[in-house]
Amino acid sequence: MSQIKFSVVIPTYHRNDLLAKCLDCLAPNIQTLAAEQYEVIVTDDGFQTTAEEMIKQDYSWVKWVAAPRKGPAANRNNGAKYAQGEWLAFTDDDCLPDPRWLEAYRDTMDKISLALEGSIHPCGDISLEDDLAECPVNTKGGCFWSANIAIKRSLFESLGGFDPNYLIAAQEDQDLKIRVEALTNILFIPNAKVFHPIRIISLSKAVNRIPSQSKNWAYYANKNKKELGYNSLQGIIVNGYCSQIRSLAMNLKKRKIQSAFLAIVVIVFGMPLIIFTLIKQNLANN
Repeated sequence: MSQIKFSVVIPTYHRNDLLAKCLDCLAPNIQTLAAEQYEVIVTDDGFQTTAEEMIKQDYSWVKWVAAPRKGPAANRNNGAKYAQGEWLAFTDDDCLPDPRWLEAYRDTMDKISLALEGSIHPCGDISLEDDLAECPVNTKGGCFWSANIAIKRSLFESLGGFDPNYLIAAQEDQDLKIRVEALTNILFIPNAKVFHPIRIISLSKAVNRIPSQSKNWAYYANKNKKELGYNSLQGIIVNGYCSQIRSLAMNLKKRKIQSAFLAIVVIVFGMPLIIFTLIKQNLANN
């Protein structure tokens, strides 16, 4: 019988430098959990380059698998297919797991829950108060962000994993959270820590990803409208506009001019795309 408690699944996409730092944190001589109790699976969506050669040379204890190139949700599902552990632990290739990350999960996984989330802490020299700074932060729980979660493999498989219709890294973990919470409570384990670098994105990149983000959010809101408390498509649309107006006001107050401009672009161009996507989805379902 396998002694593996955790299968760590790391999706990657053309970020070998960051992936190497992540894997360094998961090395058997770094993690305090015994090496025979966990495995690490890197599922690689790269097409220009991959991490296969780097892993063969420098991380022989890591399993590399090719991914289907259908987005991050499908990529995580692909890694989970190769797992042998009782639990799946998900993190991202740009995260830095704490040495006690897996041990902290192990110490609590026998509680009455089939799903756990750990804490996510910002790191680096950039401030979250800088304009267009990005970093997920979860120090109080209630997020279930895929940068740091653990779920019983049997539950994950029974739910069909992440929904592969999410083609970008957004909302796919919140979608899974809704389905998980219908079956079990999610325990927050603050000592199961990972650290996530803060980044400044360019305004052009932020604008260019608005179409994909808008379509993604429309799919999420429409699919889960009952669970999210939306009584109609109008409710989804009103909530979307209100959210962006609040974002605009907040960023103007903080004098984050680029972020305020981005909110305006979403209001003017992103919200009509959301409305179009919602109508198209509902017509297809009728």
